[in-house]
Amino acid sequence: MTTNIQKVGVVGAGTMGAQIAMVSALGGYSVTLQDVSAESLEKGRQILNEQMGKRVAKGRLTAETVEAAFSRITFTSTLEELSDADIVIEAIVEKLEIKRELFSKLDKITPAHAILATNSSTIVSSKIADATERPDQVCNVHFFNPALVMELVEVVRGPHTSAETAETAMEFVKSINKLPVLLNKEISGFVANRILGKLMDEALFLLENGIASHEDIDLVVKKALNHPIGPFALMDLTGLDVNYLVRMQRYQESGDEKDKPSKIVQEKVEKGELGRKTGKGFYTYDATPAKV
Repeated sequence: MTTNIQKVGVVGAGTMGAQIAMVSALGGYSVTLQDVSAESLEKGRQILNEQMGKRVAKGRLTAETVEAAFSRITFTSTLEELSDADIVIEAIVEKLEIKRELFSKLDKITPAHAILATNSSTIVSSKIADATERPDQVCNVHFFNPALVMELVEVVRGPHTSAETAETAMEFVKSINKLPVLLNKEISGFVANRILGKLMDEALFLLENGIASHEDIDLVVKKALNHPIGPFALMDLTGLDVNYLVRMQRYQESGDEKDKPSKIVQEKVEKGELGRKTGKGFYTYDATPAKV
């Protein structure tokens, strides 16, 4: 653990938030996972139980290690329980005004020294920092999905972020056995998702223009480009609603029609076909979807 950070707060008990909480607990930190929904908290706990159980069964972790990690996580619906956090990582819905409202509350609740970070890769922290009285302690700390597996974390220093905050965030990421990369300038999408976004845009263009099926496009990307997963399977994994909200945020910022979500993604979101989380997206999933 870093000397500057002893207690970690995570806001949002969805897929990303729950896994960030567990990664932090496995790193030895005392963690408070907060969500306004008791149902989301219980679902997050259940998913973590399943994931950790699989790791124990495969010999990747001991039962004692997992039990100790769970003992370090407090599940709560009360935001005020983050009052002793040294760093808070936000992993809620990709809507700017909701994030700004949350950071304003966190600014009043958390200690003066606490770092307030967003896991968003779309909304840069300069759009949130002025909702607080500590803009120099606000930054992006972007984990990739699934956070329990993916090694890389992008730490992004906005123009308001102090060097000390960026350095502490980098050290924190290292302390939980992840590999941090520091971006010295903020840009929506950062590095990985900007590159990935171009691939997804082209894949959707090819599908919508009848060039090839989504299955065959995924096959080409896997076999010709050696990617472990195709773009459509990846959108199903991360959630089509996430893709939709990211593109809407980009469109609202730029006003460029080309930045709007694709028609096929919008149609699927409107039908509730959000990918693995709903059992159907570009693919249909049974109760035990194939491992990705």
